[in-house]
Amino acid sequence: MLWIKTFHIVMMVSWFAGLFYLPRIFVNLAMEQNETAYDRLLIMAGKLYRFVTPIMWLAVISGVWLWFAWFVPTPGWLWLKVILVVGLIGYQHVCKSLLSKFEARSNTKSHVWFRWFNEIPVLVLIAVVILVELQPVF
Repeated sequence: MLWIKTFHIVMMVSWFAGLFYLPRIFVNLAMEQNETAYDRLLIMAGKLYRFVTPIMWLAVISGVWLWFAWFVPTPGWLWLKVILVVGLIGYQHVCKSLLSKFEARSNTKSHVWFRWFNEIPVLVLIAVVILVELQPVF
């Protein structure tokens, strides 16, 4: 079971790395005036999204595997963690939608908006680590 837990942690860290970097590319796309640089950033964002998506699923699948391997009633903190993970999956889908708007050259959001949007996974990561490490009782 420790191998699965280790794999889950590595996939989770990798997924978060992508969730931190993809919106950062969006910040740069929102500011970019040079067409060549814009196209290069689009390629980077598209490749990163395609790379991170299977990592997301591996993190989710290994997490579900760990959840069912415990064979104990699910504590309240774990339900809250599941809700946060579902929110992250939604966040990644929003990133895909935003990427599609950049590809269509129809983005209307400012780089400042993307800077704030970029902070969402940081807050979720803090909450998830607190939940897993402290396992508060609800």
